[in-house]
Amino acid sequence: MKSGWLKGCARGAAVGALLAAAFVDLAAAHEMEYPLRRPAAVLAVGLIAVLWPAARRPAWLTPQLRTAVPALVSLLYTAAAVLLHRSAPFGPGELAVLLSLLFVAVRHCPPRWVVVCAVLDAGALLATPLRYYRELPSGGALGFALVGLILVGLVAGLAAYLRSLDYRRTVAVADTRREERLAIAADLHDFVAHHVTGILVQTQVARMMAETQPRELDPVLAGIERAATEALASMRRTVGVLRDTEEAGRRPVGDLAAITDLTDGFGGPTQHVTLDRDPGLPADLPHEVQAAAFRVVQEALTNVRRHAADATTVIVRLRYDDGRLETTVTDDGLGGTQLPTEAHGGGFGLVGLRERVTALGGELRAGPTGAGHGWEVRARFPAAR
Repeated sequence: MKSGWLKGCARGAAVGALLAAAFVDLAAAHEMEYPLRRPAAVLAVGLIAVLWPAARRPAWLTPQLRTAVPALVSLLYTAAAVLLHRSAPFGPGELAVLLSLLFVAVRHCPPRWVVVCAVLDAGALLATPLRYYRELPSGGALGFALVGLILVGLVAGLAAYLRSLDYRRTVAVADTRREERLAIAADLHDFVAHHVTGILVQTQVARMMAETQPRELDPVLAGIERAATEALASMRRTVGVLRDTEEAGRRPVGDLAAITDLTDGFGGPTQHVTLDRDPGLPADLPHEVQAAAFRVVQEALTNVRRHAADATTVIVRLRYDDGRLETTVTDDGLGGTQLPTEAHGGGFGLVGLRERVTALGGELRAGPTGAGHGWEVRARFPAAR
């Protein structure tokens, strides 16, 4: 509130100073007994271009039109004075307007119009002393030109600097949005791949049981229904984030508590999942560490379904020691799987996991257990509370 009030006061002071300078121009013309309609018209066109509120500015009043037209009017006024061999007044009001328009041209005009509009505004400002070319002393023209060049350089330099800041800010925002969308895409991949792979595995089990144990199909079908519901919920939350809806704050991330639900919903008729959680594991670890640990477990369990459907035992361990969280997922599979080739994935999950873990200062290892069969995924995070 206070910042907005200060900006409003500064804007009002600038407008007042510009109008006061324009009044000085008209007063000087009146003292010279010069018709006021010409300098008044030049000032009116420039003041309208500078002071028209942005919120009420029509679409056709583009920056290039705002800056080029007043400069052309000023140049025509100067040319008429020279051609008619008659002195014409100018003062601080017109100079301030032209400098303001130069600032607008350099900062806001489209790239292909910047040079044209800036040259017109600077040229109009530097040409104003020609209206007194007969009355200027011998070194007066050079003095006016030097002061004008200094003012033009300062204003154009400031505007160019601010334009570069605007560009860098735009690039930074675009990069941030791109990185956020990539992160959301990784979220969507992790959650949907996990649920859909589970649906595929349980569907295969249901097909086998339909011939041999049709009366025991209900638990398997219930698991398929639950996995499909969770997949739809994950996609809905992720799409809500992409659309900037009110669900944007419900980005689908997990924590250590959610790992229990993850392991409880993973097991099947031939697989047993055990969660071995350290009793001394704090519940208030940094959220980003908990989310990364959840993703490690999720991706590892998804890969068990994809690449080791023959595994009978899967052990998920959570250990906390000396300020570090260790998450381990081990299976006893031989690597045999009956999933279609299209369901095996391309390894993007582990790549994303490694980036996530490394970004938190941790390390990730994935490889054989050393017992001749089985696979282990191990991640260690610095997790000081």
